[in-house]
Order: sequence, then C-alpha cells, then structure tokens
Amino acid sequence: MEESELSIYTDGAAVYDDMIDAINSARHSVLMEAFIWKNDEVGQRFVDTFNAAAGRGVDTYLIYDGFANMLVPRSFYRQLSEQIHVYRLPVVGRKFWKGPLRYTGVNHSKILVVDDAIGFVGGYNIGSLYARQWRDTHLRGIGPGLWGLRQSITRLWNEAHEPGEQIPWIPPHSWKPELNVAANLPIQLVYPIRHMYLMAFEKARDRIWLTTPYFIPDQQILEALVAAAERGVDVRVMVPRDSNHVLGDWVSRGFFGELLEAGVSILRYTSSMMHAKTATVDGQWSTVGTANIDRLSLTFNYETNVEIIDPKFAAELEKVFRSDAEHCEQLSSAWHDRHPMVRVAEAALVPLRPWL
Repeated sequence: MEESELSIYTDGAAVYDDMIDAINSARHSVLMEAFIWKNDEVGQRFVDTFNAAAGRGVDTYLIYDGFANMLVPRSFYRQLSEQIHVYRLPVVGRKFWKGPLRYTGVNHSKILVVDDAIGFVGGYNIGSLYARQWRDTHLRGIGPGLWGLRQSITRLWNEAHEPGEQIPWIPPHSWKPELNVAANLPIQLVYPIRHMYLMAFEKARDRIWLTTPYFIPDQQILEALVAAAERGVDVRVMVPRDSNHVLGDWVSRGFFGELLEAGVSILRYTSSMMHAKTATVDGQWSTVGTANIDRLSLTFNYETNVEIIDPKFAAELEKVFRSDAEHCEQLSSAWHDRHPMVRVAEAALVPLRPWL
C-alpha cells in the first residue's frame, strides 16, 4: 500500500504559501473548511486564489464559520466568484429548537483538500496575525489516506444541502489508512476526538507530551492524565503562559495544582501565543488537529484531528515539542505558594469549567 507523505509546519507564512500553491495546482476539486478567515492581505490572497481556481473550472467548495467571522464585513466574502459553492455556517441552526446540541456547534475545523491528493489540517486560521505573532502547528499529507479529511468536509456540507447540491461521495483508498481522521460532527452527535485522546492516554507506558492553547479538561481527561503520571508515565502539558482568552487562562490554572501533585510537568510557553493542538504518546502515536483540550472542542464544536501511528512521525513531532520547550517556563512546587487571593479567584471560577 502506498503511504502518505507527511509534513509538519510551525511557520504560518510557509503553510499559507504551500496551501496557495496547492490550490493553484488544482485540476478538479478544492474543498476548504475554515474557522476564522480575516479580511487582510492573507485572507485576500486566498479569495483571489479560490476565484482563479473556480475560473479555470475547478469545483470549489468553501465552508467558514458565521460566529467566528461576525466582525468581518460580508462584502469581503461577496468577492468570491459565483462559480464557488460557499456555505457560511450559521451562528444558530434553523432547527435549534429541535436539538440545541446538534444545531449550535461552531465550525472550528481548519482543513484544505485539493484534488483528493493533497490535504492540510491543523491550528492555523487564515490571517496575517496567525502567521506573524502566533506559534501554531499544521500538517500536510500527500497521497492516499486523505479520504477522511475530505469526508469531514463533505459530511458537514451535505447535512446542510439538498441532494442536487451535495458533494459527491468517493471511495477510500483503503480500509486501513496509516492516517486516521477523527472528526466531530455535532449535527449527528458524533464526538470521536475525546475518545481518541482518552484511549491514547490510557495506553501510555512511557510518555505523553501534549500541547494545547486552552487546557480545561473534563473529569475523565484529567483523571486519565493524572493516572498516567501516577503509574510513572512522563506526562508533560504545554500551554501558553498568557493566551488570548484571559478567563480561560484563570480557569486552566485551577487544574495545575492537582496535576503537579501527580507528577505532571506543566510547561508555559512564553515567546508568543501558543495555539498548537498536538500530542505524542510513547514515541508511537501522534495527533495533529484543530481540537483543544476543553469542553467546547471535545463535546460541542465541529473539529478535525488526524491520528498517526508511526515512530518516525512521532519522532519529528517530539523534536518540535523539545524545541518549543526551550521557550517555556516550567512550573515548580512553588506554584502552591502563590498568593491566597489568587487561589480564591481560581476556586471561584470552578463553576465555569463545564462551559469553557
């Protein structure tokens, strides 16, 4: 079986350039799912490139989130060619009253699939801010195994469109691709990413190295990490020292004491906003994707992660983790001695955990 060629990106300008190149090379199809799509020079590059692809006859389907882009003028998206199929995921679905959980999830996925042969997925939104000031991780795959990324987009699109407007189904290359895709689909109450993480943490024997911008785990995820550390697994959790969500930071800090007591290492990235969503376990299992370790990502939003069981890829992702760790401060036992009023404030935010 032919294997997919995988590349890791930690530079926004590089991943944007390669995404643009892939769209420019498209012959028959371009499918994209986006969360934030800024109306700046980077966002405009994508508009122009999509229009050029559609103009030469490429079937182009774009999904972007309505809530995340409420402040972006609609005129920006109206630049897209009439030849392009566009779906702005509404803030609240028309059938909200029938099932709030099914019709209120935001589209947090960031996926691009070109000609069913090149796929991109990861944390990068579209905008100059994310390339210049944020530290993120994206993945490119070339070859078979990308069917799951395509299917993640088509399932969301097809749920919202009549049969004559749907993206056609294609068969996968294999029943056992080396790159497995886990995609949350709230409209069907399907949330496999949480289960994927739980299974990986519970299998860990040697190490769990986790990077996430917003660390607000539910009780089961928290217990899995604590249990792993207590049985001798090297558990390291990397988060930003200061994220773009101050309230989320305060809630996250309320978990640090329990983790430190169990032997978990907490690394706080100091160079910029850490936005990567990655993990490796035992030098064998890895994931790169769009889901944070919080309630919204694991039990509410449309999200997409790839799961890869390959020592070579895990080694590359561990290199990235080690490099990032050089720009981190590691919490020590002195964390327990912080000001009593700080601990009171963190405790007061505990009731908010299920909603963040």
